Amino acid sequence: MSKKIYCVASFEPKEGKLEELFEMMQGLEPKTIREDGCIQYVVTKHIANPYATGNSFALVFNEIWKNKEAFEAHCERDFIKEFFQSQCIDKDGLVKEFNVCTYSDE
Repeated sequence: MSKKIYCVASFEPKEGKLEELFEMMQGLEPKTIREDGCIQYVVTKHIANPYATGNSFALVFNEIWKNKEAFEAHCERDFIKEFFQSQCIDKDGLVKEFNVCTYSDE
């Protein structure tokens, strides 16, 4: 088994803010994919599909990290902490609701 960390970070934008938030989140990709231990980091939009009818937020980061340490180092980077503070926690942010979960294959 690997020590990889799989992260699914879901975001529901405030009304009318989907495209603005999507573009902002895409802006986080270039820095992040250059980080040590980052295997995959891509923001995706929810799409309707008759074979996948579950509930989901509109935007999701699909992440794979080499190990727990790499993921946690990413979370401590200033630009990531700033994103969560300004967009998810501050009342003027673009995010209505968010959920971040990590998984392992061990």
